[in-house]
Amino acid sequence: MKENAIKKKYKLKSRNADEAVRMIRSGQRVFIGSSCGEPQHLVNALMDSADFFSDVEIVRLLSLEGSLLTLMADEYRGHKFHIRSIYQGSDQTKSLRANRRFITPLTLSAVPNLFKKKLLPLHVALIQVSLPDDYGWMSLGISVDVTLAAAQSAASVIAQVNPRMPRIPGHSFIHLNDVDVIVEHEEELLNAYDLPEYESAAEISTNTANLIEDGSTIQLGLAELSQPIARALEEKNDLGVHTEIITDDLMELLSKGAVTNRYKGLNEGKLIASGAIGSKSLYQWLHHNVAIEFRPSDYVSHPAVISQNNKMRAINFARTMDLSGQVYADALPQNHFSGITGMLDFIIGATLPSGGKSIIVIPARSIDGKTSRIITKADEGSIVVPKGYVSYVVSEYGMVNLLGKNIEERAMAMISLAHPDFRYELFHEAQEAGLIDRNRTLNESLFGIYPARMEETRVYDGQPVTFRPAKPVDDRLIQEHFYTMEAKDVQARFFGMRKSFFREEMEEMSQVDYIKNLTIVAV
Repeated sequence: MKENAIKKKYKLKSRNADEAVRMIRSGQRVFIGSSCGEPQHLVNALMDSADFFSDVEIVRLLSLEGSLLTLMADEYRGHKFHIRSIYQGSDQTKSLRANRRFITPLTLSAVPNLFKKKLLPLHVALIQVSLPDDYGWMSLGISVDVTLAAAQSAASVIAQVNPRMPRIPGHSFIHLNDVDVIVEHEEELLNAYDLPEYESAAEISTNTANLIEDGSTIQLGLAELSQPIARALEEKNDLGVHTEIITDDLMELLSKGAVTNRYKGLNEGKLIASGAIGSKSLYQWLHHNVAIEFRPSDYVSHPAVISQNNKMRAINFARTMDLSGQVYADALPQNHFSGITGMLDFIIGATLPSGGKSIIVIPARSIDGKTSRIITKADEGSIVVPKGYVSYVVSEYGMVNLLGKNIEERAMAMISLAHPDFRYELFHEAQEAGLIDRNRTLNESLFGIYPARMEETRVYDGQPVTFRPAKPVDDRLIQEHFYTMEAKDVQARFFGMRKSFFREEMEEMSQVDYIKNLTIVAV
């Protein structure tokens, strides 16, 4: 009886796509489901019906410069549609920098409340869902993120029901009673495409994996290096995952046993995410997978929730960093990768507990090798992470921890991560900018390649001690070490008594080329 009532209601609410979108009125604000969960059939119908509308505001998580809807908004100068995005997408195209774009800068965890509290009232939400079950529940599938809050807050909801949308456990369901119009249409879900891989991917991945201990809970951002880093984690044990977006790479980690989610401390036994971007195989694997829970962004990306995970390791990617440690991030042109808006949420959440780590990964050079991604100061792009929030930074030339370091120490550390071809220029630009004392030198350190393979950690009296080659940023640590030595040890070390260990005298111990000159420190 109940099943028949659901079927009857479903049939009464069913329309074709053209009928559905023409219920939208000029001047209304329309939310469109995010990323790979975008209801493509409804969006196509909306564009085909453009002549029926004036000044419709489209709200979406990410403006995709390659999408037809975005191009149409450009063509009609916003008179038919204009785009309001939480994140702009790539800053590499002139059209997306035009003034007719209305960008709403906001961390991802805050977006659902923007809808729920009617700070940005939504007239219509266009979403994509799975087939309903016998009780009328439909899954938002691969795009729960901010879409659930939009659907719950909009005055009207138009749902494209796609049999190919997986039903994924978690807080990801909407009931037929809460949907005004049903448009049934089967089509392939949007897929991610392969990204080019950096030549230095192996070194970067190894350096990153060295910061991830067994039993860690990881968040992995989306970039060209996501896949090689995931591969580098395959030998780890009992990892947990709490992340915005699940990809094929994370699916492989769980399938191979590296991810068990046993020791997360929160939602143990479950991989927690708010959406998926990947292949058809990934979407099929997610269907009814009880090891997975999808939840909205105000839970998954909330720093207070993130901080409750044991040994949280947030791994994110920078397109560019300056010498102070500020992160400038930019999407790749024509993609669905929208994880940048949640980066700061995860960095704060990972560093709230004492055992957490935030890791920023940056290749030293552009993929063509012509420019340095570590620069003195950026001229363009968005500052996604202010320097005060940045701690661990990884490139193919090693790892540094910027937490607690002053501007000069940060500049020296960042230069040590840059490609040797650019270090001389960066060093002297930093001196001109007043970031580094003009009396300082780098000498051999300008050209040395840090041998991460020489690092070794051992435990003494329950405390881990890492033996590693010295870095240019270690000079103050070396000074402090000598100042704490007993007189007899100083005399033995320097073949005579001395009471001062000035920086310029100690620099030679940290300025090494790792070939002819090498200093080992224990930290």
